[in-house]
Formats: sequence, C-alpha cells, structure tokens
Amino acid sequence: MGLVVVTGGSRGLGYETARALQAIGHQIVLVAKDPERLAEAASKLSCDYRIIDLENIDSARESFREILTTFGTPEILVLAHGVMSEKISKTLRTTNEEWRRVMAINLDSVFTAVNILGGPMAEARNGRIIIFSACLGRMSGPGNAGGLAPYRISKAGVNALVRNLAHETVHGSRGLLVDAVCPNHTRTDMGGPDAPLSVEQGADTAIWLATRTFDPAVDKTGFLWEERHIIEW
Repeated sequence: MGLVVVTGGSRGLGYETARALQAIGHQIVLVAKDPERLAEAASKLSCDYRIIDLENIDSARESFREILTTFGTPEILVLAHGVMSEKISKTLRTTNEEWRRVMAINLDSVFTAVNILGGPMAEARNGRIIIFSACLGRMSGPGNAGGLAPYRISKAGVNALVRNLAHETVHGSRGLLVDAVCPNHTRTDMGGPDAPLSVEQGADTAIWLATRTFDPAVDKTGFLWEERHIIEW
C-alpha cells in the first residue's frame, strides 16, 4: 500500500476517506487549516499531518512541495477541502473578496495541489486523484437554478479541470486516474446535522474510486461520479 495525501482531512468527508484508506494499509498525511482539529484527527489515526492555509496559493504551493520532498510521491491524492459561498452571493451581488475567497479555496488550491503532486504521480504511472466536487457545479440537470455563484462556478471549474486533465493523461491508459465526486447532501459541518446522508455514505464513492480495479479498455476516468455512477454535468 502507498502514500495517501488528504486535504480537508481534519473532519467530515476528508477524515472519513482517510480513515477508510488507512484501514486497508495506506500511509496517510492529513492536510487542513485548523491546527487543533487537525492535530486531533491525526492523533486518532496516528498519522502525519501538515497545516496549510489553502486560501494562500503561494504558501500552499511551497507546502505541497515540502510534502513531496518529505514523504515522496503519493499513490492517492484526495482533495476534500472546500467552502460554501454566502447565501446572498448571486452573480450581480457577490463582492470581489467573496469571489476570490471561494475561488482560491475551491478551485485555485485544487489546481495547485494537482500541479505539484500530480506531476510526479503521472511520471510514476501509478496514481489516483479524487476531488470532492458538487452536483451544484453541474451545467445541466437538477439543481441548476442559479444562486451561490462563487460556489457553483468554482465546482464547475473543478469538474472541467478533472475532464481536461484526464484528456491530457490519456484517460488512465498511462496509469494516472483523475475523477470528481458529488457526495450529495451529507451530515458534515457544511451540510449540517439534518442532511439525509451520513459521512460514511458521502465518502463511499471517493473510497471506491481510490481502490477500484481499473482496465483502461473498459473502465472510465475523468468524470463526475455520484453513488459510483457517472453523472453528466
């Protein structure tokens, strides 16, 4: 089993994904911003961790480089961090500050992590990148009703990044898989206590993507997945 780096790893979907992957023998490095919660989560898993403010892209880039130098090339990269935009953040009402905050955390830092860690994973021809996106980032289908502009658009950007990278890496035929996950409405800090799905249910597809067998002749990568099925976005 190999190295797994998990952002948003101090809680919720990130922690649950890390816990499940550790249980089958992977080495875990957790990444998050809150030092107390991150230290507590790492203590529960007896694993390494790094405190990274993913809103600060330049600092995050150096931190991911340090992870690469210290721990080596990950076999699995799970990007489970993210923020919701303010409820009033429609396109014509969003401030520059709110737009940049959400884009920096939800999209720019995803690019940064993939840019630094994904390159060596591609060179190793053995890697899986799983990014928690959202069904609200779809361009068609249910939930495409506007509002929450920075959040929706940042997640649509994540979906596009995944598809573009999959094309660039020849759809898994060279050993690198990249996929996005819609966890649906899950009982996390963001989803709230009344959400219909448990954290275990929300993390299931990500864990499956990280561990599934893959034959490039028949299996697919570069998509948005929900409940282990590809959904159009």
